[in-house]
Amino acid sequence: MNRQQPSPMPSHRYRDVFARVDVPLVDRIWPSNRITEAPLWVPVDLRDGNQALPEPMDPARKREFFELMVSIGYKEIEVGYPSASATDFDFVRLLADRRLIPDDVTIVVFTPARRDLIERTMQSVAGITTDVVIHMYTATAPVWRDVVLQRDVDDLKRLITSGGEDVLEFAGDADNVRFEFSPEVFNVTEPDVVLDICDTMTTLWDASPDRPVILNLPATVEVATPNVYADQIEYMHHNLGRRESLILSVHPHNDRGTGVACAELAVLAGAQRVEGCIFGNGERTGNVDIATLALNLHAQGVDPMIDFSDIDRIRRVVERANGIEIHPRHPYVGDLVHTAFSGTHQDAIRKGFVAHSRDAARRGVAESDAAWAVPYLPIDPADIGRSYDAVIRVNSQSGKGGIGYLIESAAGLTLPRRLEIDFAAAVQRHTDGSGAEVTASELWTLFLATYARTADADGRSVSVVERHIRTATVDGQTLNVVLVEWTAGAGARWAMGVGDTVESAVTSATAAAEVMAREHQPSDASLRS
Repeated sequence: MNRQQPSPMPSHRYRDVFARVDVPLVDRIWPSNRITEAPLWVPVDLRDGNQALPEPMDPARKREFFELMVSIGYKEIEVGYPSASATDFDFVRLLADRRLIPDDVTIVVFTPARRDLIERTMQSVAGITTDVVIHMYTATAPVWRDVVLQRDVDDLKRLITSGGEDVLEFAGDADNVRFEFSPEVFNVTEPDVVLDICDTMTTLWDASPDRPVILNLPATVEVATPNVYADQIEYMHHNLGRRESLILSVHPHNDRGTGVACAELAVLAGAQRVEGCIFGNGERTGNVDIATLALNLHAQGVDPMIDFSDIDRIRRVVERANGIEIHPRHPYVGDLVHTAFSGTHQDAIRKGFVAHSRDAARRGVAESDAAWAVPYLPIDPADIGRSYDAVIRVNSQSGKGGIGYLIESAAGLTLPRRLEIDFAAAVQRHTDGSGAEVTASELWTLFLATYARTADADGRSVSVVERHIRTATVDGQTLNVVLVEWTAGAGARWAMGVGDTVESAVTSATAAAEVMAREHQPSDASLRS
């Protein structure tokens, strides 16, 4: 039963997407499609991401970021808005003059449809012999036409066509230059209007398979569920002219928190290219996160074509360039994304690790090559350069499985199941009292305090129920460890002893049990009462 009541929120002020724009009715094919290869990824951090920063990147940060993108495999990179600022213009010239652009990397420069700004943009790429894309944009949606540009559809089309002619005049004869057009706020533009403008541009620029035109269809402000964007992309995919001479591109933003889903569904619907930012920086709530998109493919067995095997190095450069820390719960890269505090999750992960090791050994392959099927971990943290140290961490929500795993991680000591249960209760008392997380080293210290004792003359005789011989590695030294379950007449308890030999460890464990028996012996006063 749903007992929710109407809220005081003024929701009546807003219209859904279907009241704002005709969403084309399509014979949907995209829901049955699958993504079997990576699209062309185009990071726009140096332009779209940069313009969203409180403190835009200086040339040194931009260069470090650019070189990172190249090093991990991006082959098309939007490098700036050269007509917007001297900093962006100078950075593009830096890339040109110092020949920092590899032969197999295409740079993209961004410009509005204004002749003087197009000319300035072309000046920024003068002398570059590697591939260049001139990316021209104009907003096309009704609110932008009426409020911002104050032009009707015909006048807007003339503006865009004129800009396209200027691009041709300045760059049409350059063999290394291709063209891109973005009808900004495509997702709230009438389908027939945007289709006509896009076909006009591809005809003007004479799109061909040898010199394809990029049509980039942005969800500049996210306003609908991802399936609506997919319908819009599929409509364009099936109705654009010269389709074999086009690269259909998307550029989702994340205003509704579904930018990743929008991009994935758009690829199902026919998009071949995705613009976004690494870890999702950008205006308002950010651009689509192309790192998450790529690693989502990796998790489905599809090569993302980008190397995220040292994700923490990538994160450090991105954080330094943007001046913004990445959230600890951010997909794949956050500090806590592979961490389990919950006892049931920890137990499942621990068992998964054991099964994974066993399966790899049975198949005769390295664990790093074996099929991954560990509960609660969508990918192997090692794939992205993470260790297993932070996978299981202990707080008051943790259970015996996670605690046992950390003891094994800290000292290589495997606990008997009944001892795991006993020690979990001790950890629970400790964390309930402190309210804090317990590290692996702190857990080992607590284990020693709970079960190890220094022998003295006041011990009490005990009966050993069970003895377990183990080894542990402490401070680089391997020691013999004996774990004993003992009783002194009222329930079983545990003690431990260590030694250079098994015999000395047995003696130490028995002595510890006798001391603990004395500690737990009722006092004379309590017996009299």
